Amino acid sequence: MADMNDPVILAARIFLAALFLIFGWRKVQDYPGTVSQMVRDDLPMPVLATAIAIVMELGVSSAIALGLFARVAAVLMASYTLGTSLVEHRYWQTHNAERVEKMEAFYKNLAIIGGFLLLAVTGPGRFSLDAVLGIAAL
Repeated sequence: MADMNDPVILAARIFLAALFLIFGWRKVQDYPGTVSQMVRDDLPMPVLATAIAIVMELGVSSAIALGLFARVAAVLMASYTLGTSLVEHRYWQTHNAERVEKMEAFYKNLAIIGGFLLLAVTGPGRFSLDAVLGIAAL
């Protein structure tokens, strides 16, 4: 069973990162639209919020996929995902179909947070830049 751990951890890192890489790239491609969305969501400093989202979704999730400073990156992504859930998926403030959609997204994000926290505890595994560089203990 121990021989299976590293490939499974690698797959988990890639799966966790994929969602954020896809949507981070979309934010870059439609930067004005992303800023407009942040304005519609009543976020303070929407340009800064967009920049933070892009850095987290592209930069930090790339670190997760590569296994570079993976434990720290996992904690950052768990925090970011919780923050975005509290801002974007406030199901308790909505009704009807919108409530169900936001509730589903909120709880899916909690599951993703769980994956990041598990990665923070287990570490990135043998197939990671952390292991290659000898920094897997971070």
